[in-house]
Amino acid sequence: MALSPMDVSHLAAVDTVRAARVLDEVRNAALSGRPAPVPPRPVIGQSWERVLRSGVDPDHGSRSGLLSMDEVRRRREASPLRHVLPVLREGLLSVADIARHIMVVADDEGRVLWREGSAPVLRKADGLGFEIGADWREDVVGTNGVGTPAVTGRPVQVFASEHFVRSHATWTCAGAPITDPRDGRLIGVVDVSGPLESMHPATLAWVDSVAKLAEARLREMHVRSLERLRAVAAPVLSRTEGRALVVDRHGWTAAVTGMPYTDRLALPKSVSAGRRWLPALGRCTLEPLAGGWLVRAADEPSAGPAARIVLDLGGPRRRSVRVSDGAGSWTRELSPRHAELLYLLAVHRSGRSAADLARDVFGDPARTVTVRAEMSRVRRYLGALLEHRPYRFTESAEVEVVLPDDPGDLFPRTAASPGLVHGSR
Repeated sequence: MALSPMDVSHLAAVDTVRAARVLDEVRNAALSGRPAPVPPRPVIGQSWERVLRSGVDPDHGSRSGLLSMDEVRRRREASPLRHVLPVLREGLLSVADIARHIMVVADDEGRVLWREGSAPVLRKADGLGFEIGADWREDVVGTNGVGTPAVTGRPVQVFASEHFVRSHATWTCAGAPITDPRDGRLIGVVDVSGPLESMHPATLAWVDSVAKLAEARLREMHVRSLERLRAVAAPVLSRTEGRALVVDRHGWTAAVTGMPYTDRLALPKSVSAGRRWLPALGRCTLEPLAGGWLVRAADEPSAGPAARIVLDLGGPRRRSVRVSDGAGSWTRELSPRHAELLYLLAVHRSGRSAADLARDVFGDPARTVTVRAEMSRVRRYLGALLEHRPYRFTESAEVEVVLPDDPGDLFPRTAASPGLVHGSR
């Protein structure tokens, strides 16, 4: 009797050896093109397809050089993850020795920055190259509990020969992405790993719940920082005439005067004092404040929506939108969901309704509430360059889309979304 992917998952919980044997047969069949005794889970099959395109050696893998400890320390100090290490340790390390696990925390580029837990398991991890400073991106070491969640944007458990590289087949891991609650961008992945026999089907839910606690802690820190900035902003804005607002270093609004309140003002990637052009305000002046910026809008109205928009989706992990006109230019990194929505609007210049976008992105036209919420966030930084009813780029805007060389790399985390797969046909 054939097993389904779900049957294999349940089998692994009660008969690790047999499940590992079945998955080894599945992996070998997939690599040789033969019929498999059971199909791989969709998240694993899609990962294998990506890894095959990237050229990872399934028998030997590949290892990039380790970061120097100076570079590891620099990345640790710059990473928001350092603020939530106590949450991760409290949630995951309390049972690590008993369960024969280690906790691994990697940054958004898949570099291992922290690694703690069972000493014997740490030594085994050394043999796999799972070390501080190692690069565990999916396109470097194949399907794994660090690189694959970073690509898919969701928690993933990888068991035995679900790992693409053969030497990792004695290992089990469960990883969950950690995103910045301010903008939804990936800031890292937390992973719990161990020998094959340490596998448990509940591990993934456990890791994901702790990752969400870490995100909640980051959200609390952000709220407190805005409250501190608001206290600084009040006397400054009371002496300011015209349209102005005070934002933190990431553009989140602490206070406004002379204009409607908006949650966030999109700032250039590199911000400096002086006259600037921003899509939401037009010409304005930025002045530094403790913890943020005072932004004074120019008295004259914005020059209008005429602009050139470059939607850069060519990078494997980072997507951005660049806007320029005669007054200046501005670039913003995009979350995966915003990249998807803007791509669809670039492909469909006549516009898409909320139901159309919900169908394109989720395969469900009823999910209009989610789409409207995301499009509201997009319009905060693209301002008059986007119109609605239906959603579309303004007619006067010139829009260019930069695509990856391999079409399969466009939106790997949304393989089930027909509108994204076929939108450019």
